[in-house]
Amino acid sequence: MVKQNIQTSFLNCIDLSNPDINQSVNLLKQEFMDEVFAQSKKFFSLPHKEKMKLLRNEKHRGYTPILDELLDPENQVHGDYKEGYYIGVEVAEDDPESQKPFYGPNRWPASDILPGWRETMEKYHHQALEVGKAVGRILALALDLNASFFDGPEMLGEPIATLRLLHYEGQTSDPTKGLYGAGAHTDYGLITLLATDSVSGLQICKDRDAKPQIWEDVAPLKGAFIVNLGDMLERWSNCVFKSTLHRVLGNGQERYSIAYFIEPSHDCLVECLPTCKSDSNPPKFPPILCADYLSQRYNDTHLDLNVYKKQQV
Repeated sequence: MVKQNIQTSFLNCIDLSNPDINQSVNLLKQEFMDEVFAQSKKFFSLPHKEKMKLLRNEKHRGYTPILDELLDPENQVHGDYKEGYYIGVEVAEDDPESQKPFYGPNRWPASDILPGWRETMEKYHHQALEVGKAVGRILALALDLNASFFDGPEMLGEPIATLRLLHYEGQTSDPTKGLYGAGAHTDYGLITLLATDSVSGLQICKDRDAKPQIWEDVAPLKGAFIVNLGDMLERWSNCVFKSTLHRVLGNGQERYSIAYFIEPSHDCLVECLPTCKSDSNPPKFPPILCADYLSQRYNDTHLDLNVYKKQQV
């Protein structure tokens, strides 16, 4: 019964005051969330030249300019009209773990330009992961697994957890012309925790296969996370849980959001869970390593970094 109820909840709001969620993250209060948004705005308010000094690297750390990401090539004429900033799990350059695709040092703005910025983002990264782990325990129970299933070292014990700050400058989207704040897509991992400001724009499609697709607005809700279910969860659960197809339509207003992508470890083999398959319902997806899957998805949606090198010549 629990599984059936959650299966239809393609996108939910998790109230930070819920004791099950808040137990391990009681410091993640609205005042701190306001500070994270304020620091995000300070970065995106920097001159373009300053932001480009922190251009994302091959480990997907740093700044992503407008049009860098193309999420729906079948329907978009350009990339997304948004800019972003990636912050991952901090691993020192001399640590052997830094050789893995999504581990390594982060790129940080200079402290004299944005004082306190790094400290704020590192604190948020740590606390959001605890929220994600709490949601993971709820999902595990819904899948008839032990509550700690996703807590293991190969899962969220050593995760690829990525914080991404997002800024939509105020363009007006027009789907008939292929212009979007963010093209229609599903997220790649287990879950995404999304915090938004008060400006609308996010839409979801509950039935990806419908013709035509029906899009619903998601109202901003202060003091809550919007939770997107990701593609890896769909693969794990053999489609018991469906990843959330979503997009952003700009309405002429500036908009800020903060996405926190939670994926398992690099070496985690994502394959159908034993509770989600049977003789009459065999696995629908082949097993795949998390790092391989993520690398391919990022490469498919982001511009080749050589494009920026040519622009600087």
